[in-house]
Amino acid sequence: MGYGGAEDVEEEARVDFDLPETALAVREGVGAIARKYDQAYWDRCDADKRWPEEVWRDLVAGGWHSLAVPEEYGGAGQGLLELAVALETLADGGAGGAAAFLYLLTPAFGGLTIARHGTAEQRRAFLPGIVSGELETCFAITEPDAGSNAIGITTQARLDGDHYVVSGQKTWISGLERADFLVLVTRTVPAAEAEPRTHGFTVLLVDVKRAVADGRLTYRPIPKFGTNTVASSLVFLDDVRVPVERVLGVPDEGFAVLWDILNPERILAAASGVGFGSLVLRVACDYAHERAPFGRPIGANQAVAFPLARIRAQVELARLMTYKAAWLWDAGRPCGSEANIAKLTAADAAWQAADRAFQTHGGMAYSLEYPVARLFRDARIAKNIPVAEELILAHIAQHELGLPRSY
Repeated sequence: MGYGGAEDVEEEARVDFDLPETALAVREGVGAIARKYDQAYWDRCDADKRWPEEVWRDLVAGGWHSLAVPEEYGGAGQGLLELAVALETLADGGAGGAAAFLYLLTPAFGGLTIARHGTAEQRRAFLPGIVSGELETCFAITEPDAGSNAIGITTQARLDGDHYVVSGQKTWISGLERADFLVLVTRTVPAAEAEPRTHGFTVLLVDVKRAVADGRLTYRPIPKFGTNTVASSLVFLDDVRVPVERVLGVPDEGFAVLWDILNPERILAAASGVGFGSLVLRVACDYAHERAPFGRPIGANQAVAFPLARIRAQVELARLMTYKAAWLWDAGRPCGSEANIAKLTAADAAWQAADRAFQTHGGMAYSLEYPVARLFRDARIAKNIPVAEELILAHIAQHELGLPRSY
């Protein structure tokens, strides 16, 4: 704490841990929707590999998916903090990891990105459709050979008159089968020729249905271990033509747009982890209250209670950093480190909660009559996506601790 006088006091007075009324209203509205759908509903969606259409329709009807779209296009005119609270609430209400895609695919990758980086014409063309639910989006950056190395992607977009012609492959692209438009990250300058390394990226809005109809875009769903409420696919782009007016941001300078996709993605992934951790912790505690094989609830045993208490502390700390990172992004301030730390801690809290819930349920955790198996599967992937925790730790080591670069 500083002792520099009135200026320091004024700065300290700005610290406020109360959520704004807008976020509290979001928590109440999304919570009301979440309470309509029990664990059995989410289990069925996962088992049937089915998008939770009923929940999505409810979110659209209430405008809870278009919180970050400006009011002039029919949205709520709010920010990433409200989106994060909405996602956290839905995850905590029973959706668990399935909630993440409901708020990432169209609300964030589409609505948030176009609202911030779209031209006036693009905002008029896309945002009203997002608000009405008539238009859905997804996002593609990851490639089979590049993996998490965004700098190393090779999907090429070459200028041909008033179109870009795109060729390449993307992998683990979620929601493509539903999407009307794909927010696609391409190279317009090969990595070997780019100076600096972040030069030469161009972000395009690709008309998915037209590209599929033309035979220029094909995809193959990847069989998955979990998060089966949305398909994830290997995508092939074969000379897909994209009009130049569908460039998001500035050609060759798309890395600025990319950061405004990746940081919100990490913050929302963190919000999902916070809600997920809270949900799984509640599932574990409910069972610890009810199960009494030796004449008293197993939750009375410190070996059961103390690990659950520690996880509660982890979830609360992750929530605090998630809100801070979202607030910084909304304020237009740097938030990369905070987004990374929020994602790292929330994913770990969710995984620890799922692992402990499994242990608390004992052999019954293996029964599909309980939601633990689904939650356990879905929790694990959060430590790997949207960015592996090893890469986050490398970033913290280099940029926060000043250690030599390790990658």
